[in-house]
Amino acid sequence: MPSGRVFGALLATAGLFGLAAAAVASPSDAKAAASQDWPPFVLVAGLLLIGLVADEDGLFAAAGHVLAKTAKNGMVLFIGATVMVGVVTAVLNLDTSVAFLTPVLVYTARSRGEGEAPLLYGCLLLSNAGSLFPPGSNLTNLIVLGHFHLSGAGFLARMWAPALAALVVTAAVVAVVERRALQAVTEEIGLPERPVLGLGLGAISAAIVLVVVLRSPALPVAAVGVAAAGIRLAAGRDQPRRVLDVLGAPVLLGLFGIAVALGALGRAWSGPTMALSHLDSWGTAGAAAVSSVLVNNLPAASLLAARAPSHPFALLIGLNLGPNLLATGSLAWVLWLRAARTAGAQPSIAKASRLGALAVPLSMAAALGALALTGAR
Repeated sequence: MPSGRVFGALLATAGLFGLAAAAVASPSDAKAAASQDWPPFVLVAGLLLIGLVADEDGLFAAAGHVLAKTAKNGMVLFIGATVMVGVVTAVLNLDTSVAFLTPVLVYTARSRGEGEAPLLYGCLLLSNAGSLFPPGSNLTNLIVLGHFHLSGAGFLARMWAPALAALVVTAAVVAVVERRALQAVTEEIGLPERPVLGLGLGAISAAIVLVVVLRSPALPVAAVGVAAAGIRLAAGRDQPRRVLDVLGAPVLLGLFGIAVALGALGRAWSGPTMALSHLDSWGTAGAAAVSSVLVNNLPAASLLAARAPSHPFALLIGLNLGPNLLATGSLAWVLWLRAARTAGAQPSIAKASRLGALAVPLSMAAALGALALTGAR
């Protein structure tokens, strides 16, 4: 995989080319696709900025220290890490989770003298699995639900059971495969630095309220993120370069351009919609999973949801869980690799994919089963 900056530049170039091509070929379809796709990207930008401020305030590190100190054994530690990843993903989205929790969990494992693999690979797989909770936890949720205008509470009412099933099954797969690494002896753990309970905590609280209450929280959450990051910059407590690196604007811009191009294609060409209309929930989820690893889940969501899908919640199960199969599946993989290497870990894409190959079919089956019990599609 190319370096982060080269990858971002290539993706941004492809996105701008796709955006221009769509605008020239079919201006009305490109405008409709852009209208559907921009809110998720604005929302995730705001959440990433909020996550940056929370990280700088020491909230994530403090949570890792407390977890490392209170867990009695490796399995309890892993269960606690699963809960933490699930909560952060639900509140601040999966990209924030992998970007900021990966180094925290690597440190947590090392501070206890345990193998880092369960927490390292678990952070990626569980973040994707946990992104079926509130809409803002994954851009794909917002793209697909653009046709249905559900509030965060309405979405959660339909998807809490499938999301919980996917998270639990994914955690069980990682725990079973990495069971030996979870049996290491714990070392003495020092006291963590006290986190700052101020700007970061306030921004997170505001984001939670906005995402749950509002039908269209993108701009308000982005405003909170920009304000929080701006306050830190004005106070000299952060550097513009750090903020830009966390935001990853070239990658977001590239994915947005590709998503708009495929969304315009899906509006001009009824093939994807017609194909999905002939599938049941299980077939829809399977097709979405395959599409996510072929073109990335965000462009796949834009293409497959260019018109209102017949089984939107099953579609989301495939789009959100399918990326655990391969590094091409989601932006979260890129952020995870960067965060893990920054923390001194040596993540293996092949190993993560092997774990995903076990977890994805089982977690999808569990989520679809739970979806059927709730009566949603």
